[in-house]
Amino acid sequence: MSPNPQFLFDFGSPNAFLSHEAIPAIEQRTGVKFEYVPILLGGIFKATNNKSPAETLAGVKNKPEFQQIETERFLKRFKVKPYVWNPFFPVNTLNLMRAAVAAQLEGVFEKYVEAAFHHMWVEPKKMDDLEIAAKALTSSGLDGAKLLARAQDADVKAKLIANTQAAVERGAFGSPTFFVGNEIFFGKEQLREVEELVSGK
Repeated sequence: MSPNPQFLFDFGSPNAFLSHEAIPAIEQRTGVKFEYVPILLGGIFKATNNKSPAETLAGVKNKPEFQQIETERFLKRFKVKPYVWNPFFPVNTLNLMRAAVAAQLEGVFEKYVEAAFHHMWVEPKKMDDLEIAAKALTSSGLDGAKLLARAQDADVKAKLIANTQAAVERGAFGSPTFFVGNEIFFGKEQLREVEELVSGK
């Protein structure tokens, strides 16, 4: 078990992106470093019979509007910028998430996470198109082609599957999910509680 708070993320989640934007200031305030754990949201949905908010909120009166209010509160509380809606949503993130594992092995994980989130939710692109993704990652100072090629290696694929299965076994059903020891928190709004817990409040 990690002594650090864990952030289970998939680049396809705009709320994971907002969490990622909020985490650096939390790390600064608490002196605690978050451990980023790449998981495949599609795999978690399949294993837990869950669906994305885009599906579950469709046709529900007042709930999407409330979620928008919560997002506004989150942006204000954590002083982060809103995401730019990706016009290609939903984006299949399988190769992006595998490449995150590859980036860990290549020693460029933090830079990769920053770049992949950027090209999904700051300057959105069709990141499930390998050519577009490779070009985007390379424009951010990474070897995009190399990482996406490494993403096809058996050990990389197996690691992402293992991360995803372990997340489900620990209680995860979506992203963003956070763990502080055995304590599970779901959703960007829970970051406030995560911060309180790690700062010993």
